[in-house]
Amino acid sequence: MKFRILLVTTLILHLCAGAEVTKESEEFEKELCKEKEAGEWFRLVAGEGDSCRDVIQCTTSGLQAIRCPAGLAFDIEKQTCDWKDQVKNCAKKSKEKKVKPLLYTDEPLCADGSLACGDGTCIERTLFCNGEKDCADGSDETYCDINHDPNRAPPCDKSVCVLPDCFCSEDGTAIPGDLPPTSVPQMITITFDDAVNNNNIELYKEIFTQKRKNPNGCQIKATFFLSHKYANYSAVQELHRRGHEIASHSITHNGDENFWSNATVDDWAKEMAGMRIIVEKFANISDNSVVGIRAPYLRVGGNNQFVMMEEQAFLYDSTVTASLTNPPLWPYTMYFRMPHKCHGNLQNCPTRSHAVWEMVMNELDRREDPTIDEDLPGCAMVDSCNNILTGDQFYNFLNYNFDRHYQQNRAPMGLYFHAAWLKNNPEFLEAFTFWIDEVLEKHEDVYFVTNTQVIQWMQNPRTKTEVKSFDPWKDKCDVPEGRSCLNPNSCSLTSKELPGETIRLHTCMRCPNNYPWLNDPTGDGFF
Repeated sequence: MKFRILLVTTLILHLCAGAEVTKESEEFEKELCKEKEAGEWFRLVAGEGDSCRDVIQCTTSGLQAIRCPAGLAFDIEKQTCDWKDQVKNCAKKSKEKKVKPLLYTDEPLCADGSLACGDGTCIERTLFCNGEKDCADGSDETYCDINHDPNRAPPCDKSVCVLPDCFCSEDGTAIPGDLPPTSVPQMITITFDDAVNNNNIELYKEIFTQKRKNPNGCQIKATFFLSHKYANYSAVQELHRRGHEIASHSITHNGDENFWSNATVDDWAKEMAGMRIIVEKFANISDNSVVGIRAPYLRVGGNNQFVMMEEQAFLYDSTVTASLTNPPLWPYTMYFRMPHKCHGNLQNCPTRSHAVWEMVMNELDRREDPTIDEDLPGCAMVDSCNNILTGDQFYNFLNYNFDRHYQQNRAPMGLYFHAAWLKNNPEFLEAFTFWIDEVLEKHEDVYFVTNTQVIQWMQNPRTKTEVKSFDPWKDKCDVPEGRSCLNPNSCSLTSKELPGETIRLHTCMRCPNNYPWLNDPTGDGFF
């Protein structure tokens, strides 16, 4: 868990509290604040213990000091308090100074197509913010957010961005096809992250029964972002047979969150395209329907992630989170600039143009009383809404957020879960299934669909009347009870990449030679 800076004590420091401001104290402060950025926190004394908890910053009213709570230390690079064992820079007084490139000068320093490094050296414009330091001072990779990347995606241009291949709007709230909200079917996407196995199979059976059907007569559907370890692929195959969408959530689910922010294009390909190879082979999915990804911990991988998606022909990502807004945002393509800020601490959002859809994760409003203007941030994953303690609270939460979507622009309502949250809280599960049944009974224009089905509708918008015969939503409409195979194999396997581990792989297909992993996703033993 990460903590924002907690203001434990605030001091205006000159030489001592309440002392008269002297020329010496002014000089002392001026020297401390020289070359410090606005809002930058730094240490007076480096070292372990309390020294690693204490930082100050320069303000217009003097020096301001804070101390991280007990058990935490201040990460000078992240500029936030974190668990002590996670902070590795207590010996540093201030964060690393980054040299700025000379992008904006009175007179051009370089020929057309080139830009200047911080030392005045000219390099090709395309080399800036490409993930590799090409300037001797590294300045080509220091200012690469959406506002500074010289090769950033342009703002939305509706004369160029047209359906079915492109969709954008200035603020992200516009409805595809310019349909009036009351004629738009309200789509609800239920997603689950991580492995499908004996811990959650029965839960999914309880939620997605044959009797729960959309207004077009088809069973309700969900999207499963699958990670590999301990996954039961015979159960995954059955979910796919029933018409649910299977998407990639990585092979390793690497526990180092920074890995996902900084992974190379090749790292992303091994994790996500490798996961697709595994699931297609061992869940016997041969219809090219594994087209979506979500990064573990919702850590966006910047341009590298989206370059990989283009190269590996993924259709969409569903990792980027949008802060709580009214009305909520519609999904969009990444050809043009994202219509919202990069949300989240230390996120590495893409800045360039990419031929990929973003199934943006709108934060949900978790206020217990929405009529009170309470400053409470939203939550993307339902199980991160930690103020939901009872089934009644969860039911009210679902109803209010449904109304936020249904009564405004009818952007798809996303309900994103980890299965354990529902399984370990039967009261929440009961409230959830009751709510689903109630919504389906009350509304003839509400559909529980997969992420891909949302994109299919956006590419070819249909009114709530027309959508009842919309072919893409009729696929695997009413699948009868059954099983993908009667006696799946339970394969006891090892891998050179996981020394000392023996893991069972359940599949309707033939057992591989090795447990599939990053460098051997087929399990054949060919690295």
